[in-house]
Amino acid sequence: MIIINIGDELLLGQVVNTNAAFIGQKFTLEGFSVSECLTISDNKDAIKDAIKYSFAKDNIVLMTGGLGPTKDDITKNTICEFFNRKLVVDEETLSWIGDIFAARGFDLTETNRKQAEVPEGSVVLKNKLGTAPGLWIQKENKILIALPGVPFETEKLICEEVIPKLKNLNKSENSIFYRVLQCNGISESNLSDKLDNFEKNLPDNIKLAYLPKPGIIRLRLTLAGNNSEEYLLNEYFEKLKNIVGNLAFSYEDDSLEEVIAKLLKGSKKFVATAESCTGGRIANLITSVPGSSEYFKGGVVAYSNDIKRNILNVREDNLKKYGAVSEMVVSDMALNVMELFDADYGVSISGIAGPDGGTDQKPVGTVWIAVATPTRLITKEFNFGKHSGRIQIMERASNAALNMLRIEIEKDIKR
Repeated sequence: MIIINIGDELLLGQVVNTNAAFIGQKFTLEGFSVSECLTISDNKDAIKDAIKYSFAKDNIVLMTGGLGPTKDDITKNTICEFFNRKLVVDEETLSWIGDIFAARGFDLTETNRKQAEVPEGSVVLKNKLGTAPGLWIQKENKILIALPGVPFETEKLICEEVIPKLKNLNKSENSIFYRVLQCNGISESNLSDKLDNFEKNLPDNIKLAYLPKPGIIRLRLTLAGNNSEEYLLNEYFEKLKNIVGNLAFSYEDDSLEEVIAKLLKGSKKFVATAESCTGGRIANLITSVPGSSEYFKGGVVAYSNDIKRNILNVREDNLKKYGAVSEMVVSDMALNVMELFDADYGVSISGIAGPDGGTDQKPVGTVWIAVATPTRLITKEFNFGKHSGRIQIMERASNAALNMLRIEIEKDIKR
């Protein structure tokens, strides 16, 4: 399969192309191979050229974007020209659009009626979240799938319409299988050295990919083969797990915050946060998981020393003697926020995210993190490097704090 994403806004960098990432991941997970992804402009010739190029290399092409009601949405007309077809009204889609507008108290305009026009002979894929339907156009052994570019509409159409239809077709004898391991606390280069022999001894049909982001490295082990060979992937994944050891925090695609959610829910424990340099980022990550009210009590963004003193009861002596970015201060913050919110765990963080504020003793990138439990206090100093940039330092620090919390929860569960 080849993906074509249409949109000048994608090429200009005004909008991040999340559709490409979702489609690639979802189709790979379902056992379909994506060989190429093209990003092109809202231009008739560019669209025709991309379809022609893609069909020369593959029998299935999935296209997103340009199906809306405005004059710059030219995909349907261009598809008609390419396949030498005309636009016809799909009555079911027209009725659906009419119901949507009536429910919102709007009149159905001629522009909106045009959204019900589809290339003659195409199969309409019902868009339950919008007014632009998806299209499935087949000519001989070639299939063009055209979807709206709005990400949440695209994703639902792919999951509920496109993938089920593709599964009904004769799939290739070979499929794509993969397993994922995520780790924290090691650099990409050091991890690569650690896995050097493992990589050298992989079979030809298994590949290892490093997918890093600030503070986290995602390892993907991929096998191209048939169902009878999937056992081989599982064997090598077990070897990978043994080598990585306790650096791994997940053997799935779960984020750190999702892993922590499962641990806290399972153990019926609560956490509270006290943040300085991350400005509430840790609390935001925790609460981004649905159901977080079951295990998150609350947090304090103690950016100034006044808040550290007056809300978190950080001792004045510690602030004066050691400074806000210190082991003693984050210790006070973690212990006191745990008590303040009557939580089972307290997580605190204080650091210098930059670009200013660093000293020779405490350069930009210096971060202290503490995790408190009713029976112990764990502290650790990190230096994420002054060249990382403010946002990356905050991301790395937040992930490091969550990982420290994960380790302590797992210790308690194992007891």
